[in-house]
Amino acid sequence: MHFEGIFQSKKGSPEADEMKVLVTLIEAYENKHYAIEAADSVEATKFHME
Repeated sequence: MHFEGIFQSKKGSPEADEMKVLVTLIEAYENKHYAIEAADSVEATKFHME
């Protein structure tokens, strides 16, 4: 089965369980490799003002 079928699966199905595992793994990978730090409020305000 391809990703589209997994991510559009019905709640409670084996595919839905697989989706939960995949989402958890993807989130863990992204948090480790592409962590987003909190923005400095002054710099964020300056950016929006530009």
